[in-house]
Amino acid sequence: MTVHTCFSRNKLALVVSLACAALAPSVFAAEELASTTTGSSGVEEMLVTADKMGLMTKEGKSAFGFNKTIEETPRSLSTVSSDMMEAYNITDIDDLVLVSPGAFTQSFFGVAGSLDVRGTPGEVYFRGMRRVNNPGNYPTPIGASSRIDIVRGPASPIFGPSKIGGYLNFEPKSARAESGQYLNKAEGQFSLTRGSWDKNIVTAEVGGPAKIGDQDLGFYVYAETENSGSYYENSATDQNILQAAFNMELSPSTRIEFGGMYHEFDGNQVAGWNRLTQDLIDHGTYITGSPTSIDTNGDGANSPDEFDAWIGTQTSNFFVPGAAATDADMNPAWALQNVGTTKLKGSQTLVAPDDKLVTTVTTLFFDAIHDVSDTFTITNKMFYESLENINENAYGFSQFVDSYAVEDQVVFAFEAQHADWLKANYQVSPSIRYTNFKQGDDFDYEVYDRRDLSKPSSGLDKKLLATRTDSDYSNYLVGEYTDYGLGVLADFTIAENLGLLVGGRYDMIDMESTSVGSKLHNQAPDFTAKDTDEGGSWTASLSYKTPIGFIPYVTRSTQSTIIMGQGSEISPGLIENADGTAAGNAIADSDLKEAGVKGNFFDNRVYFSAAFFNQTRTNFSAQDQVSNSTTESEGYELEGRFLITEDFTITAALTHLEIKNLTALNGGTQFGFLGAGDLPNVSDPSLYYGYVVKGLTLVGNEDQAKKAGIPENMVSVTGAYNFGDGYSITASAVHAESTYSSFSKAIKLPSYTLFNAGISYNTDTWGVSLQGKNLTNERYFRANFPDLFGSTIVLPELPRSFVGKVTFKF
Repeated sequence: MTVHTCFSRNKLALVVSLACAALAPSVFAAEELASTTTGSSGVEEMLVTADKMGLMTKEGKSAFGFNKTIEETPRSLSTVSSDMMEAYNITDIDDLVLVSPGAFTQSFFGVAGSLDVRGTPGEVYFRGMRRVNNPGNYPTPIGASSRIDIVRGPASPIFGPSKIGGYLNFEPKSARAESGQYLNKAEGQFSLTRGSWDKNIVTAEVGGPAKIGDQDLGFYVYAETENSGSYYENSATDQNILQAAFNMELSPSTRIEFGGMYHEFDGNQVAGWNRLTQDLIDHGTYITGSPTSIDTNGDGANSPDEFDAWIGTQTSNFFVPGAAATDADMNPAWALQNVGTTKLKGSQTLVAPDDKLVTTVTTLFFDAIHDVSDTFTITNKMFYESLENINENAYGFSQFVDSYAVEDQVVFAFEAQHADWLKANYQVSPSIRYTNFKQGDDFDYEVYDRRDLSKPSSGLDKKLLATRTDSDYSNYLVGEYTDYGLGVLADFTIAENLGLLVGGRYDMIDMESTSVGSKLHNQAPDFTAKDTDEGGSWTASLSYKTPIGFIPYVTRSTQSTIIMGQGSEISPGLIENADGTAAGNAIADSDLKEAGVKGNFFDNRVYFSAAFFNQTRTNFSAQDQVSNSTTESEGYELEGRFLITEDFTITAALTHLEIKNLTALNGGTQFGFLGAGDLPNVSDPSLYYGYVVKGLTLVGNEDQAKKAGIPENMVSVTGAYNFGDGYSITASAVHAESTYSSFSKAIKLPSYTLFNAGISYNTDTWGVSLQGKNLTNERYFRANFPDLFGSTIVLPELPRSFVGKVTFKF
């Protein structure tokens, strides 16, 4: 297997920073050239010139690929500009709830990899191309974004198979390369960020015009390096990011765009608190005590063989339901010794000193765009991304990923005026995407409660991990699959005001996946599954521009979804049954019904949207419980952005969301790890905290099938005011209703309201800002895998924190 090591800290970004200084600065000021500029797609991007804070960006191209503003697009979506992220200190995807409805994300062991959209895992795209799956392999670096688009519901048929919830489209800062070629000289900036818990970030960026021979070239380079501590004990972050993009005109009708991103991340996951009780949530009272030793050979770690021998002939640790268990069912070997209680701090979590999450991601793109005529354009988009990941946690989970994807997509886009009253835009897009994966994980003895968080990790709770011995895996998969797709999309404007958008897609996926039995703890012969499956997707939307400015719309979509794991792997059991018959569960269908209304009023000073939706995964057997479960979400979303004056901007978002676990509802039960709240007839949870108790929660109706961990109601408000002379302030608040930490609804998490604020001063050369988050020091929590682990672990969130930033522009 691949050997993973931590990278050499900060060398990459230091070199790039020096190069930036030698070149001279960035293209950051390109937007000042005109009230409309040409974006990376060659399409005019609407800017609101009166909006000095830059918070009213309204481009909606990444929803369908057509030149539509957000209000013209018949889908619920939000766009977040780099100015907005800077103003409100939006540093990871968990912060997007401030400015977007439907964006609350559950904890993936403390790693903000991909967004939960409408309560279900979403996708991440890079310039409109789907990235290798990343539910929690590394934090998606949104600070390196020029713009983030959040599209709720499945992707356009042109984009290929996607998850039901929605997706985040990441436009990197290097996407400004095209506007760079129109500057008279290169421009750029450096920044230094310092903050609570020893946060240290340095960035450098430069962009501008250049020439290769007689050909004009625009370039943009962005580098970021971070060496930060953490609120959580035994936790830290080191990362380097390098982006580069180039845009060159080969002729008046042909241009190319190429570049990429290199990202190194070295940190760790944070599972949160274990030994979860309602008293721990309400008052911070934690049950202490040590488990009996399993380490018979004295090497300081508990091996799977030692666990097997220790379990031996013990009584079963599986109960249906948990309420049926009593003290008599608890094996004495599971009990803690020297039991007591203490007050636990939020920083004391399930992280050991040698836990690690090390990831290297390489992303490349090459686009060729040829304008055949004023109404006909051919675009060839090539995309490559590789992911290498090692994830090790002393409590008993480890994983490695070595995967890559290559995609080529051709888009034939043309316009037609069929009649005075009918004009149309068409896209026809054949594509091919190849994915190669190698992934192994180890969770057979993932035992959270053996660790006493009031003490350092020791041989009593440390597991001998599969990634360190290259053996005893729970899963070890190698394989590949190729998706051959054809998408068609048409956008009709009828009598200027009526819009009809229709499209469809066909995918044929050739799959092969092997479970390497010799690598497993319970060794078995290799099992290879091969099959070719197919899926269809379609979408239809109808909208109407009313005379008073409102645009109501309705949308109906059916979308194919490839059921992938954490490293984009497909399990052979989803492809083929043990008897050799086709399983047919590697591809599933999703269905969206949405109705909404949007409007833009008072010379682009007020934007409003409302959407009602129902979205469902329709195949109960095809799911990945970690990254793509079978659910039904329904609710409504409201969003407003208001430019009160040219100096004063307000945004607001509201979400009401109800989610049902369809697999649990259909099967009548839900498997999970059981905690104190699930075992009410066991007198003392210390009787089983030395091991793990599992079982089934009975599900008899839709109310019992509701997913936990996502608040049903959330509201957020932000405000920004520019005083002039370079001074500005921002403030924001978000309120989330109480929710349960687990599917069984045994532990209730409190509601919370967070207040944030910031102040900044900017000149043509310098910028200084100070931001504060959670200013009232609210105590709150985020559920961690509610369907599976929610009764046993929960993440205590960050207390009050501050961050300061100094920027030098040249």
